[in-house]
Amino acid sequence: MGRLIIEQIVSIDGYAAELDGGIDFFDALVQPGENGEVDFNDTEQLDYVSRADAILFGATTYRMFADYWPGVDPEVERVAELIDRLPKFVISNTLTEAPWGDGEIGVLHGDGVEATAALKQRFDTVIVWGSLTLTDALLRAGLVDELHLRVVPVLLGAGRSFTPAELGDRSIELDRVTQRPGGVVSLRYVVR
Repeated sequence: MGRLIIEQIVSIDGYAAELDGGIDFFDALVQPGENGEVDFNDTEQLDYVSRADAILFGATTYRMFADYWPGVDPEVERVAELIDRLPKFVISNTLTEAPWGDGEIGVLHGDGVEATAALKQRFDTVIVWGSLTLTDALLRAGLVDELHLRVVPVLLGAGRSFTPAELGDRSIELDRVTQRPGGVVSLRYVVR
């Protein structure tokens, strides 16, 4: 069975979305003097995405990515080429198609946990970005193997946690800590 990696961008106090569902706090990822782009070109990000075999989204995150990534110049954001070439899937019971640039990505209907377990059988490494509702279900089901957190130097005080409230205790082991420009810290945990 393959590995499932969840990556979330979170505030210092553990929120992945503001109370209204917004993600304006992500602006803290913008590096001064870099034309306003989010720093997706760091070595750590490129390394683990280059080892991935597939990307999985929930419907909301798919829409955000599909609006942005297909048109990104890989010379500006090197991770764009990796995202473009990888097989991509979205779990949704409402979408009938999932346009991605000039093409389509796979739409998986039905139970998100079952669909993800099937993807882990097909691919060695699957990455899920954001997709909070899907991530909640995957954490509850025990399907998550690694948790990557990009902690931005912002305190929200309230919002949407990156884990479900009723998750309970889960044993995780810190695998790597990387400090990024602007006070962002990348944390990689192995879920036991």
